[in-house]
Amino acid sequence: MGVIGSDVHAVGNQILEYALEEKGVDTVNIGVMSSQVDFIEAAIETDADAIWISSLCGHGQMDCRGFREKCIEKDIGDILIYIGGNLVIGKRDWEETRKIFEEGMKMDRAYSPRTEPEEAINDLFNDLDYD
Repeated sequence: MGVIGSDVHAVGNQILEYALEEKGVDTVNIGVMSSQVDFIEAAIETDADAIWISSLCGHGQMDCRGFREKCIEKDIGDILIYIGGNLVIGKRDWEETRKIFEEGMKMDRAYSPRTEPEEAINDLFNDLDYD
């Protein structure tokens, strides 16, 4: 997990890390201002089940372009990719934003800034068939 691109907003990322660890999920937080390559290399090195991307500055749409394709190139194309935060610049309907990331960019789940960590964690457990 980490914060992508030039984004330095770390609070939400740290809250999510804490919430995951409280549920017994091993996490590796690569921090802020992380590139797509940083995320992918960390996922490969740790044999991760999922990549969690945070973006609050609104540049998520630009910073994540081609992310799934890069995962495919590195033979982790089937890894779960979750993204959350303030993902686009300006005010957009959340459903439109969700579609950009889930349908357009092939991310497994996209979460609005108002999403509680428990919702995303429950989705992870369901997606990975954890009990």
